[in-house]
Amino acid sequence: MHKHAKRLLALAALSLAAGTAAAQSWPAQPIRWIVPYPAGGGTDVVARTVASGLEKPLGQTIVVENRPGAATIIGATAIAQAEANGYMVGTADSGTLAFNPSLYAKLSYDPSKFTYIGGIAKFPLLLAVNVNSPFKTVDDVLQAAKKEPGKLSAASAGAGSPHHLALELFKQRTNANVLHVPYKGAAPAVQDLLGGQVDLMFIDLASGLPNVKAGKLRVLAAATPERVAALPDVPTMAEQGVPNFTAYAWQGLVGPAGLPEPVVKKLAADLEATLKSPAVSQKILDMGVIPMPLSSQEFKAYAEQERAAWADVIKKAGIKLE
Repeated sequence: MHKHAKRLLALAALSLAAGTAAAQSWPAQPIRWIVPYPAGGGTDVVARTVASGLEKPLGQTIVVENRPGAATIIGATAIAQAEANGYMVGTADSGTLAFNPSLYAKLSYDPSKFTYIGGIAKFPLLLAVNVNSPFKTVDDVLQAAKKEPGKLSAASAGAGSPHHLALELFKQRTNANVLHVPYKGAAPAVQDLLGGQVDLMFIDLASGLPNVKAGKLRVLAAATPERVAALPDVPTMAEQGVPNFTAYAWQGLVGPAGLPEPVVKKLAADLEATLKSPAVSQKILDMGVIPMPLSSQEFKAYAEQERAAWADVIKKAGIKLE
């Protein structure tokens, strides 16, 4: 028994040494980066921009793979089921990590079991109306909602999307009775907002900025603690009389459970440096997105905090998805 125990300990030590050596030589081959959205969207463009900047410090090609569908669940499940060797990582966002656990009774992944690598970016959310709308302030919207409860309609990119949950938070903070109209994506929702079929929408800055700059949409307030640099004249929700109102669509980089620590340390450090580099950060800012460099520990803590906060909003709103 004594010999057997020694043998097991020796094998464990060998295995650990082999694992450490493999991690130290990482990456020795191209890395796959899963994006849980279609090609060409904001999340995809951000991922490709960051991946391109990461290739030099890592010394390897990063292949971005789009695995869209099922509210990021398809992509998230692929990452969760990957081998824990650092050769498959991916984007996980506010939906993946904060909303889905409360929206769905069952999930094919556990957000707490990912290896959190670091933050990437956050998309500010803004309350917008058609430029021909009579509403000039948030109070105008609230007065109209009070006068005819349920008559005002608000578009979103779909049930359970950041745009929808920002609306639910707004309704809970202000007691406004507004009808939610879900669409299949932000593009058709914004199209109907432009066409006057719906009264208002929480848009994300990246997809809404071109229409705001073209003078087709009017932004009433930003759901951010400070004013958004891209739209310095737009007041925050707090400035418009709705305190404690912060809503972003955010994202970071995760891997499967149990990624070797040396891999996580290198990837996290290189990701943070890439996001802070002037070339990459400026490209992201130009899209209407804010770089969010966070360490692996900071990103995990942020995701947990957001998960708890939005669980409360979702529960109060009584939203359940299948």
